[in-house]
Amino acid sequence: MIKKKKVAVLGATGSIGKSTLDVLRSGSDNFEPVLFSCHRNTAGLLAIAKEFPGAALAVSGIEGGGPGSAEFARSKAYFGREGLLRSIAECGAGIMVNGIAGAAGLEPSLAVLETGADLALANKETMVMAGELVFSLARRNKARVIPVDSEHSAVFSLLEAHGRDRVAEILLTASGGPFRKKPKEELEHITPKEALNHPTWNMGPKITIDSATLANKGLEVIEAAELFNLGIEQIKVVVHPQSVVHSMVRLKDGAVYAQLSRPDIRLPIHNALYYPDITPCSFGFLDFDSLVLEFEKPDYGRFPMLPLAYETSARGGLYPAIYNAANEAAVSAFTENRAGFSDIPRIVTSVLHSSWNFTAPLPGAGSAEILGAILETDRLAREKAENYILETIRC
Repeated sequence: MIKKKKVAVLGATGSIGKSTLDVLRSGSDNFEPVLFSCHRNTAGLLAIAKEFPGAALAVSGIEGGGPGSAEFARSKAYFGREGLLRSIAECGAGIMVNGIAGAAGLEPSLAVLETGADLALANKETMVMAGELVFSLARRNKARVIPVDSEHSAVFSLLEAHGRDRVAEILLTASGGPFRKKPKEELEHITPKEALNHPTWNMGPKITIDSATLANKGLEVIEAAELFNLGIEQIKVVVHPQSVVHSMVRLKDGAVYAQLSRPDIRLPIHNALYYPDITPCSFGFLDFDSLVLEFEKPDYGRFPMLPLAYETSARGGLYPAIYNAANEAAVSAFTENRAGFSDIPRIVTSVLHSSWNFTAPLPGAGSAEILGAILETDRLAREKAENYILETIRC
């Protein structure tokens, strides 16, 4: 009898979580779900519990005794942020998928690694904000970090296939979002509804807007530098509207190798859950009969969030956390009609280029001290972004 791999899914009711459920269904003989979490979507989480009985449940956005908590009486349930972290420590998973959106996913990622479980990482903010800390914890606890973003999953596989020492650079592909052909002056008038209409991927609202501004690709550039220990000059971005080539590597001899599949996030989730094995999978199966592939340079002038990310990565230290926090605040303001689409990079630029007097943790600092510095920087960056919005933007 095959021993099932114990799996936890953080952010189970979101976009990544729902796709992970499909992978678990397709491999029900291979996986035993032991924990599902959500932030506030208790109805969605209870529906998952009915399909996968026996798994513990965690609701990070509701404290124990809050609305709907009585319905969880039949399951082992955890509530609140501390409850989520405790559920991670106690669930006994061998691999955990982190599909939590935004900076809120950082502490759960660190909690996963503290258990020694492998981290299937869809939360790019974890690496953007705390890449060095993540790998320090992974090494200490003999855990693996396996990327789930389609681009980083592709690079991960390509590096394993060809060897890191042979690679000169990586090329991350970007769809270009829904506005890649729109004149710059028209971007000022983009509405949240328009920005949420991605041409190829079905994702959560925040990442969809990030894809429209190319901030998502900017975050992925920073993430790639951390994940693969590369200099920022070794990471290039290529716009590829079809989203079939998920990324490429250029070897030192100049040859380029690519990973191709249909744009289906279930394929990289499948690969992460089965890693290091390669198993049969129908997700992302590609038909070449009518395949057309296009590539073009990203337009830095119309989409300044991408060059800002390169600047941020080059500055290093706590600046990636600043970029991420300012962007999250700006996207929230945009979705709430407190800022325009083109205000997003203006807000982030203002925060990045403002006066910063923080002191980065000294070499050898403990995990708690490093995390504290990151979270305080995140808080200050959001505060600066909100001040800029209140003082400068009129919608």
